[in-house]
Amino acid sequence: MDYREVLSKIIEEKREKLISVSDKIWDFAETGFEEFKSADLLCRTLEEEGFTVEKGVGNIETAFIGSFGTGKPTIAVLGEFDALTGLSQAGGATEYNPVKAGGNGHGCGHNLLGTGALAAAIAVRNYLEENNLEGTVRYYGCPGEEIGSGKTFMVREGLFDDVDFALCWHPWSRNAVWSMSSLACYEVSYRFSGKSAHAAASPHLGRSALDAVELMNVGVNYLREHIIPEAKVHYAITNSGGFSPNVVQEKADVLYFIRAPLVSQTEEIYQRICDIARGAALMTGTQVEIDFASAAANILPNNTLEEIMHENFISLGVPQYDEKEIQFAQAIRETLSEADKKGDVQVNKELEGKDLAHVIDPFIPSNGVLPGTTDVGDVSWIVPTAQCLVACEPVGTPLHTWQVVSTGKTSIAHKGMLHAGKVMAATAIEVLHNPAILEKAKAELIKQRNGEEYVCPIPPEVKKYKLQTV
Repeated sequence: MDYREVLSKIIEEKREKLISVSDKIWDFAETGFEEFKSADLLCRTLEEEGFTVEKGVGNIETAFIGSFGTGKPTIAVLGEFDALTGLSQAGGATEYNPVKAGGNGHGCGHNLLGTGALAAAIAVRNYLEENNLEGTVRYYGCPGEEIGSGKTFMVREGLFDDVDFALCWHPWSRNAVWSMSSLACYEVSYRFSGKSAHAAASPHLGRSALDAVELMNVGVNYLREHIIPEAKVHYAITNSGGFSPNVVQEKADVLYFIRAPLVSQTEEIYQRICDIARGAALMTGTQVEIDFASAAANILPNNTLEEIMHENFISLGVPQYDEKEIQFAQAIRETLSEADKKGDVQVNKELEGKDLAHVIDPFIPSNGVLPGTTDVGDVSWIVPTAQCLVACEPVGTPLHTWQVVSTGKTSIAHKGMLHAGKVMAATAIEVLHNPAILEKAKAELIKQRNGEEYVCPIPPEVKKYKLQTV
């Protein structure tokens, strides 16, 4: 029996257990660094499947590593399990229907991501044991991908230093092997302090922290014209100083995401934004505290591993859907804008008129820069890394939406999740059986770095991520 068939059989035998894990994490819907129930469930499942689990790694309560085997190569499978705020939604619904107003939801499918990675780790673990092979498989439980860059902290703590290669995936509306870089990102809070006063009787005695936030934001918006066009800057006022207009706001905070293709470019923009913040404080007679929260590096695509992953994806094919699943996808697509529907078709013309992806995108090595950020980037600087995208949502469905939350608890998503596990497991075993592939992948990583050593973009004084609360 072909190794792909063996691995697929292992995952299919665990189908109901894995779907149950995914659905429970969907129910928990815990946000970054607060994924206590999700992490506990994944740890217990790993232990049940014969892994030794180390909890609280990297100085993060919800980070963990499940290990099985001995010797080389050491294979890392990356799992995420954090949800997003404000995206509560009933599962399997074709219209907007929050379970809890303002509640959390898995709008990026990380309940699937973490469980699909678990499926791959379990399949590789069983294959190693059944074939009496040397090698180590590790499941990395990586919290806080949406905020806080959990993997970046884990990389800084040396948790990937003895890994030979890493594999991961992401739920998507298409099937593909991802061969793109990403934007580096800094997450920084600017906390202004002033002096409260009666806004009518004695405004001259007050110093408004909210004025400082507003002036800073205006200054940054003027800065946009004078930074490289590939850079992106976003902000959210996380503390407006209260709800009483007749009180001069003593405290106000704004949280910034600063992104650019390279860490060095992000650093330059960050320093300019810090100058603007200091200027806003000077103009308003306030003080500003600059609180660096987290950061992530850009991805270094590894074409060697990606080609192996693509070949295995082609061999395994894509998920197949029944009429009920197609009808559900059609109903979801009716809620999308025309621009959303066209997005995937612009990438792959074969998806024209389709409700669910039925093909795998052609593999295009090092295909540009993703206009977003992932802390997988930091892992890719340390070890050769490859990741695939597997259809878990209808064609054109944008991430971070109620539609993704709704679909994430359906058989469409479950099929994509289990298929991702098969693709990653098959990739891992092919590399394990062919050491020359790994040597080539490692040589490519050295070439990709172009003489530059990885430097963690999070300053050493930032020991752990601090939740950005008011």
